[in-house]
Amino acid sequence: MAMRTAGIHHITAIASRVQDCVDFYAGILGLRLVKKTVNFDAPDVYHLYFGNETGSPGTAMTFFPFEGARRGRIGGGQVGRTTFAVPRGALAFWEERLGKFAVPPERAEGFGGTDLRFSDGDGLQRELVERDEGPPSRWAFGGVPAERAIKGFGGAVLYSTEPARTMRALEQVLGLARVGEERGTVRFKAGGELGNLIDVSLRAVERGRGGAGTVHHIAWRARDREDQEAWRIFVEEQGFRPTPVVDRNYFTSIYFREAGEILFEIATDPPGFLRDEPFAALGERLMLPDWLEDRRGRIETRLPPLEVRVLKEDRE
Repeated sequence: MAMRTAGIHHITAIASRVQDCVDFYAGILGLRLVKKTVNFDAPDVYHLYFGNETGSPGTAMTFFPFEGARRGRIGGGQVGRTTFAVPRGALAFWEERLGKFAVPPERAEGFGGTDLRFSDGDGLQRELVERDEGPPSRWAFGGVPAERAIKGFGGAVLYSTEPARTMRALEQVLGLARVGEERGTVRFKAGGELGNLIDVSLRAVERGRGGAGTVHHIAWRARDREDQEAWRIFVEEQGFRPTPVVDRNYFTSIYFREAGEILFEIATDPPGFLRDEPFAALGERLMLPDWLEDRRGRIETRLPPLEVRVLKEDRE
């Protein structure tokens, strides 16, 4: 049985300061904070989801912000760089905007296009690329109009300790197609319009160290629970050890670590972030799953305050 994911569902990283994280991804990048909840496995820590107007699959950049967390080291077994897609013609806008916020971008050429590369305050490596594919975002915030807004993921660059085996997993397990090679990097393509281009360096990368400024895991899309169960069986047949299905309230998940040490998740598209908040109020209230509601008071007192705000550079 052949399986093929549509591409990236979400990517989850670790941040060191919650307000700095919100200011960067909502205030500077203009993403919408669509869900404010907690790490279900460690509920004294936020789990923040940023994305397009609804945080639809293929757009959700998520964070565990551990206040004062030690700095990690980007390396093998991680997503090394995350790519965001913007509309055609928007790169000049973003180059100027990032400069205004003292986030110096660098232009880079590759696979026939231009990337705008930069890092956030914790050192997470980001890049913006112009893409025709994918629906436009309908979200505008601060100085980012909807017609220039980030659509969602363009893809990601994977750093592997065993790149040949990681590439085999992309092709033979996730069903991505190998579509190009350039300057020691191999490109793969998934079936969807967003989060569909995945690059792997042919050079093995020394294992990274988890912490602030690193990606915890990358999640791939499953259509629904039935599709996810087929994925779980298929992944196990390929020699990996997937977890049982885990309920994440807005999707269900299975996890497994591929041979290059990158933690993969396969997450369902439904039910999504509108299941417990109306569209107009997404991300405004701390949302907890039913099994944590009886601990709400204690959880809320331990979490630092946060505010989605227009930054002073956009108010001047």
